[in-house]
Amino acid sequence: MSRTEQPSRRTVLTAAVAAAAGVGGADPATAGTLTAAGDRDPDPVRRVDQHTWTTYADWCAGTAHGTRAVAGARPGIVIGTAAGTLDHTDPHTGRTATWEYATWTSPVHRPAVPATEAIASWNAHTPPGTWIQVELQGSYPDGTATPWYVMGRWAAGDTDIRRTSVDGQGDGRSTVWTDTLAIDDPASGLRLVSCRLRLTLYRRPGQETTPTVWRLFLMGSDVPDRFTVPASTPGPARELRVPRYSQEIHKGQYPEYDNGGEAWCSPTSSQMVIEYWGGRLTEEQLSWVDPAFADPQVCHAARRSYDHQYGGCGNWPFNAAYAATFEGVQGVVTRLGSLRDLETLIAAGIPAVTSQSFLDEELTGAGYGTSGHLMAVIGFTSDGDVIANDPASPSDDAVRRVYRRREFENIWLRTKRYDASGRVRSGTGGVCYLYFPAHPTQGQREALAAVGVR
Repeated sequence: MSRTEQPSRRTVLTAAVAAAAGVGGADPATAGTLTAAGDRDPDPVRRVDQHTWTTYADWCAGTAHGTRAVAGARPGIVIGTAAGTLDHTDPHTGRTATWEYATWTSPVHRPAVPATEAIASWNAHTPPGTWIQVELQGSYPDGTATPWYVMGRWAAGDTDIRRTSVDGQGDGRSTVWTDTLAIDDPASGLRLVSCRLRLTLYRRPGQETTPTVWRLFLMGSDVPDRFTVPASTPGPARELRVPRYSQEIHKGQYPEYDNGGEAWCSPTSSQMVIEYWGGRLTEEQLSWVDPAFADPQVCHAARRSYDHQYGGCGNWPFNAAYAATFEGVQGVVTRLGSLRDLETLIAAGIPAVTSQSFLDEELTGAGYGTSGHLMAVIGFTSDGDVIANDPASPSDDAVRRVYRRREFENIWLRTKRYDASGRVRSGTGGVCYLYFPAHPTQGQREALAAVGVR
């Protein structure tokens, strides 16, 4: 997303839901009673539920129509015998093609935290001539269910279909906003009390190759409305050696992908962490990039995370899915509860890509304000301040920043904020991307488990 104070999908979302609910400033990213500015939320309990399908047993537990589970070092789900064929018209190219498909539906998951929001993320391999669709269905306390909402139509490349979210999905009680299913009026007390996911795997008829899905991740949350969050006590200091890339040096490059590098904070941050884990692109993969451009891998990351409906590179699950196209890397989208969670991960060698919005004066040393920005948290100083690789920097050398702990904690974890005009806007409530090895060490597994990820 752009680092300028422009209307973002969350800003537009705020106005839309306020109009639907009849309340000024309502926002689907939040729930509960608004905490007054300067107050502290007295309830530090994590309001997030996370569930993973990634083992052979997980895949066998679902309902298969044409799919089959495969074992091995990285178990997954593939097309066995197609369940049928479908003529699909790509809304972004106008091309109609016939695909054969098979489906897998997860068991019903009843979260420990009934949710106001749910986000699905996935890790998959889509060879040429294949793609996948991910859907989510929730249920309400009265026993009725949402429609099957499309959370993404995805392929690693962009020659078969255009990677896309789907607008216009809602049932009068919940709505999909790009990558997030949200209750329209959280103040009513309505929640999602269960969820299930459905995968549809597509390939060209007669083709032997198949998509493979290795990981399916569901994050549901009920984060209370708050302008400020409790201060955390600093933990141990550590800094990880993460590559540094600036989005700003790509300004104007490939404007067809969200107006060029000025808006590429998400893929730039992703690429930094991917390369920290050893992910590298080949000369052949980068051959489409103008050789005059520095850091061509950032251009590639932007193209491969671009959402053709949203019109940007900031679709959260699409970034996690891109990261997982690199051998040995997994990725999920989740919410964390405090900087102590980040410190637990950093101590185990796991950086995180965090999403936040703020005014210029709210983050000392940033030098800009933003309605939505991603950066990679790579460590903590001995005083507990946050060390971040901030792609909104004029050069690669300038990317490493140190931000005040209290300021960073608040802009990242809050769900409400004031924009430059004094209007109430949304905050992400601790959203982040976590990228980690396909086969983590014992210490990394323990750190991930401590923040709810397996």
